[in-house]
Amino acid sequence: MSLLTVRDLSVAIGQARPVDGVSFDIALGETFALLGESGCGKSMTALALMRLLPDAARIGGGQVAFGGRSLAELPESEMRSLRGGGMAMIFQEPGTSLNPVMTVGRQIRESIDLHGGKLGAVELLDAVGIPDAPRRANEYPFQLSGGMKQRAMIAMALAGAPKLLIADEPTTALDVTIQAQVLDLLRELQRERRMAMLLISHDLGVVSRMSDHVGVMYAGQLVEVAPRDRFFGAAAHPYSRALFAALPDSSRRDGELASIPGSVPPLTAIFSGCRFADRCAEVRPACREAPPPWRELGDGAGAQHMVRCIRVGELPMAAPMAAAEKSALAARREGAAALLQVSDLQVHFPIRRGVLQRVVGQVRAVDGVSLELQAGRTLALVGESGCGKTTAGKAILHLQPPTGGSVRLDGRQLGGLAPRAMQMVFQDPYGSLNPRLRVGEIIAEGMRALAIGGDHSRRIAGLLGQVGLAADMAGRYPHEFSGGQRQRVAIARALAVDPRLLVLDEPTSALDVSVQAQILNLLRELQGRLGLGYLFITHNIAVVDFLAHEVAVMYLGRIVERGRAEEVLRAPRHPYTQALLSAVPRVEQDGEMRGVERVVLQGDMPSPANPPAGCHFHPRCALAVAACRSAYPDETRLTATHAVRCHLAD
Repeated sequence: MSLLTVRDLSVAIGQARPVDGVSFDIALGETFALLGESGCGKSMTALALMRLLPDAARIGGGQVAFGGRSLAELPESEMRSLRGGGMAMIFQEPGTSLNPVMTVGRQIRESIDLHGGKLGAVELLDAVGIPDAPRRANEYPFQLSGGMKQRAMIAMALAGAPKLLIADEPTTALDVTIQAQVLDLLRELQRERRMAMLLISHDLGVVSRMSDHVGVMYAGQLVEVAPRDRFFGAAAHPYSRALFAALPDSSRRDGELASIPGSVPPLTAIFSGCRFADRCAEVRPACREAPPPWRELGDGAGAQHMVRCIRVGELPMAAPMAAAEKSALAARREGAAALLQVSDLQVHFPIRRGVLQRVVGQVRAVDGVSLELQAGRTLALVGESGCGKTTAGKAILHLQPPTGGSVRLDGRQLGGLAPRAMQMVFQDPYGSLNPRLRVGEIIAEGMRALAIGGDHSRRIAGLLGQVGLAADMAGRYPHEFSGGQRQRVAIARALAVDPRLLVLDEPTSALDVSVQAQILNLLRELQGRLGLGYLFITHNIAVVDFLAHEVAVMYLGRIVERGRAEEVLRAPRHPYTQALLSAVPRVEQDGEMRGVERVVLQGDMPSPANPPAGCHFHPRCALAVAACRSAYPDETRLTATHAVRCHLAD
């Protein structure tokens, strides 16, 4: 019996229908995953189920039943008790969902008190992998990293022990090890409580690992619904297959990723045929004449595999994408001068206590980082959330004053704010875009401040086109865009002043795979054409494998392994690097997850305010020996380009 039944659900905003006739079921203990690009209506579907639609939107038709009760008939007082206790939601953007003037622990306790949860705030924070949970519970959201804020949101959603968890991109901001921990936690809770889950995600690896059934959504409609194994083994709709083709991996490293031309139709579009027709490589005249009916695939055994396409059965299986013969990225030139040189960079935050606020310690967020990056190259900085990656990126641009060390650009020491040649794309586009300015004004802001001449309107239109947005979107405000679209605006703003170095802090974390492919192709094209250097901060190893030339692995403020991408990703020598790579979910054509044997890290990352003696990683390392507990390891050179800090490197 289904816990949640959705039949022909529609959401109306004026004449527009961002959700149009959606139907699915979720049983206790099962996970139904919604896939699709930004703007397809996935989050709007989730908000409609919770009756949390924005003021301009309304339920336009259909039925939603939870536990056999129609939600449309419940008064708001009953819905308030149902939200959190019966069904809870993890929102995509924790920065806008957490109250900035309340401590994290107090916000979680509110939900516990309201719904009678059994676990305390500290226990919940500890359960979702936040280190030093008692201290973090007394901190405010702005004191947490993006990943920690997301984990706090998950803890809050779990506080009321809901029967249905609606998870809207629950691991978007998380690194791979914490992502694995959170997904393991959610699956464990499902088993213990028989909790149902509606999972909204653009990460096919996460969907493959977590889902029982998959629904692919496009322009407000479901276009394919199938059991997990059938979907990942034989996706049938051209849109579903295009999403798979856009996945980055090492086999496509020397060529472009397949991307879907154009963008999702606007809400105001009027459709006469298949909604995907204008972007479909397999379109025929009949596709534009009438909406395609549902067609059932399979032999009738087991759950249904339904596809909304008139050409199902005619299309050949998609061939794997061949790498292009030439790469847009030049090979590393021997003796070429470094664009960026970072030496012994330190960022320490004082810990103050008492009435006089005396300094009693230091939070060593970045503790002696040295990096080098050439023009036209990409250096990926990877590591768990809270390891200091973002702080290091901000310190390089002097957005966060360094405590020590030096940063040189083209050999010149930087002593103040970064020059025009250095720009940053932040992880949270909602927090980095001025909500009172239109997108065109946001992009033009840097050009005006730096007195860059030319036709700004024409350049803004060109930049929007480069990042996959329509030129007429320049007149909109940030709140009118989806999360992925806002990130594209942030990238366009950074490119507007023609920088030589971009610090990219999780620039694709909020993007679905098709838009991610467009952005990665764009970044590679710009790098090859303009010789841009990229410091790419990310937890997405597949993106690193596709884009990066060098990789630096960071743990508790220090670099523990660095080298060429093929050295670090194919032959990792530090146990921490091995654990990171083993946590990455991988999907093969038959739907099975493969890769190296999973290395489960014990415990959480220690607090940078109190790092352990010796090697900082030794409390979590299964291979630790006596030397690891007494002295921090020196750097060992394995090759001319591959170095590791580990007592067991030899």
